[in-house]
Amino acid sequence: MRPHRRELIAGSAAAFAFTGFSRHAEAQTAATEETYVNQVAGYGPLVRDPNRLLDLPEGFSYQVISQSGDTMDDGLFTPGQFDGMGCFPLDGSRVALVRNHELKGSSGLHRNLGPGGFHQERIGLLDPAKGYDTYKDGRPLPGGTTTLVYDLETRQVVRQFLSLSGTSTNCCGGHTPWGSWLTCEETEETPSDGDVTRDHGYVFEVPANGTGLADPVPLKAMGRFEHEAVCVDPRTGIVYLTEDKADGLFYRFIPTTPGKLAEGGRLQAMAFRDARGSDSSNNETRLWSVSDWRDVVWIDLEDVESPAGDLRMRGHAAGATLVARGEGIFWGDGELYLTATSGGPIKRGQILRYVPSRFEGSVGERLRPGRIQLFVESTDEKTINMGDNLCVAPWGHLVVCEDNYSSAIRNHVKGVTPDGKLYTIARNVFTGNSEFAGAVFSPDGEVLFVNIQYPGVTFAIRGPWTSVRT
Repeated sequence: MRPHRRELIAGSAAAFAFTGFSRHAEAQTAATEETYVNQVAGYGPLVRDPNRLLDLPEGFSYQVISQSGDTMDDGLFTPGQFDGMGCFPLDGSRVALVRNHELKGSSGLHRNLGPGGFHQERIGLLDPAKGYDTYKDGRPLPGGTTTLVYDLETRQVVRQFLSLSGTSTNCCGGHTPWGSWLTCEETEETPSDGDVTRDHGYVFEVPANGTGLADPVPLKAMGRFEHEAVCVDPRTGIVYLTEDKADGLFYRFIPTTPGKLAEGGRLQAMAFRDARGSDSSNNETRLWSVSDWRDVVWIDLEDVESPAGDLRMRGHAAGATLVARGEGIFWGDGELYLTATSGGPIKRGQILRYVPSRFEGSVGERLRPGRIQLFVESTDEKTINMGDNLCVAPWGHLVVCEDNYSSAIRNHVKGVTPDGKLYTIARNVFTGNSEFAGAVFSPDGEVLFVNIQYPGVTFAIRGPWTSVRT
């Protein structure tokens, strides 16, 4: 019999960490054998965690603030499969963490990891009418989001609750400048091919200051496909979207009214201006090299709700450029960064940088187009290994979560300097070596929040962030 989620943690050597106490990385322990290669010094070598959860550099510490199976304030269990996450300022020293749960509707196992509990013992607390979809037996799907209100001064979780219900495979997403979280379904399930009653593959919006379940409105004009992540240009309100498919595309959504996504808009796919229909991955044929820039054009897409699940194929046939498993995306200083998790000659990842046109989304961009750069490309899995979620740190570096399921090489959180050099911030040493996800900083830049997806752990990491050596 599969153990209950709480037993998975309690039975491990990490049990001490889940009492809510911090672990101080400066403990007198020897450094572990390195399974990574730094290109710059960063914060120095990692120090072994005696609780076997998270190795960090000297001077850093972590606190476990949430885990799968916790009882939340609404009486439901904290769902499993933690993924993308946003951090939003509230009143005083409080922040809201809105967190995705990548629980697939048609997976029986994932049903057991949902908010109703392993035996569905609390599913009666959840009104199916307040969620987007149910199983064919009428019970809500397990996917969605939870919200944690955390006090940065007291270092306590004030409350946590389910904030979106009845969705499927909520992978990543992104925060908006107007204070909401866009959560993305990485699935194209339909009632004909799964135990669901509605079509899936949409983006949903969750207010960060909400106190209960958000209204589950699918933003259908943003397309139906295997969404991964989004980011918003605060200048224009244009939304950029990634797709987690080996033959996926890179999209943008020009809203009819910036900040009001439910009012609709226009969905487009990116193409290299001088190489329509190309493949940016360099998997088989090298199209471009690190530091190269390409001018882009954007191709209008039709029938974006894609009942046949063929939006990316139609976009590519119209000239859009392929991006190999587009995953994390994050807005920086007038530009964005996105990961292509299986890009590169060894299929261990690329990071792309896009600088919008001064006239982005308008006629003028034909003369002054946006430009995309191959910023980082892995040629050694010990340098960076399948980067997934990412964020831009307050000091301008990237923080990248690895998503490599390997018994030989651990998953890490990596830093990337503005000139594309890599260093290591953290290593997952918990049983199972699950992916890191949801990296995001507190508004004051003092705390990095990050998840380990399975069995589901959220960390608050503190340390001398500005001491990084490049």
